[in-house]
Amino acid sequence: MRGVSAKEEARRWAEEVHRAGGRVALVPTMGFLHRGHAALIEAGVHTGAQVAVSVFVNPLQFGPREDLAHYPLDAVRDREVARGAGAALLFTPDPEEMYPEGFATRVEVAGLSERWCGAARPGHFQGVATVVTKLLNLFRPDEAYFGEKDYQQLVLLRRLARDLDFGCRVVGVPTVREEDGLALSSRNAYLSPEERRRARAIPAALAAAAAAHARGERDAEELRRAALQVLKGAPGVRVEYVAVVDPETLEPLEAVRGPVRMLLAAWVGSTRLIDNRFLAGA
Repeated sequence: MRGVSAKEEARRWAEEVHRAGGRVALVPTMGFLHRGHAALIEAGVHTGAQVAVSVFVNPLQFGPREDLAHYPLDAVRDREVARGAGAALLFTPDPEEMYPEGFATRVEVAGLSERWCGAARPGHFQGVATVVTKLLNLFRPDEAYFGEKDYQQLVLLRRLARDLDFGCRVVGVPTVREEDGLALSSRNAYLSPEERRRARAIPAALAAAAAAHARGERDAEELRRAALQVLKGAPGVRVEYVAVVDPETLEPLEAVRGPVRMLLAAWVGSTRLIDNRFLAGA
C-alpha cells in the first residue's frame, strides 16, 4: 500500500491507474479506522478496483463547540486497517494541503442539508460537501463508498455527484454493528463503560419501531412513538430527533406506504450518536 500526503501525488496515482485501464474506488474517512471502514474498503476491492482511502479530519464540518480538537486519531491503526482491507493508496493530507491560504469556496446541497443533522449542526454538510467535492475532483473515482450509518450524508453525496456530473457512482455500504447492535463509530471511543451500556438503547429503539412496523403499524407517528418510548426509558440518553422519512428526499412522512428510513440522533452523556434503519414497504 502506497502512502501520499500531497494532492498532486494523489492525482497522479489515480491518473496512472486509469491510464493502465484500471478502475479507482475512493473511501473518504476522517481516520480512526475500524471494521466499518474496512467494510467500505473491502466493498471496493471486491469489484476489482484500486481503492484509495483518504484520512482527513475535515475542519470545515465541525462547529465552533464541536469536538475537532479532541477527535480520536491513530495513524498506525489507520494504516494497519487500510492495508489489511486491501487498500492500494492511503492519502493523508494536512489541513493546509486541502485548504491553502486564501481558500474561499464552499459547496452546498440545498434542501437535503437543512433538516435533521443539518438543522442540529449548521454548516456541517456544507463542510462535508466541500471536502468530498475536492476529493472527487482529485481522484475522479469510478465509485466512492460511504457507510449507511450516516444515511443523510449518503443521500446528500449521491445528489452532489449527480448534480455536478462527476460520473462517479456513490455506493452505500450497510452499517457494521457490534454484537449488541450498536453501530460502529469513531465517536464510540468517547463513551465510558456505563455510557456504552446505555447506548444500546439506540439500536433497541430502532428495533422497537421495526417490530411495530412488522406487526402492521403504518402510522409514522406511532412508529416514532415506539422508538421514543425505548429512548426515554434509558437513563442518560437525550433524544435529539427521531424521524420517519422518504429514503430519497428525506422529507418526513405521516404514513408509511412504501419503503422508508427511520433516522435517529441522540446524546449519550456528552457524545452525539446517530443511527437509522430501513423499514420495508407495505
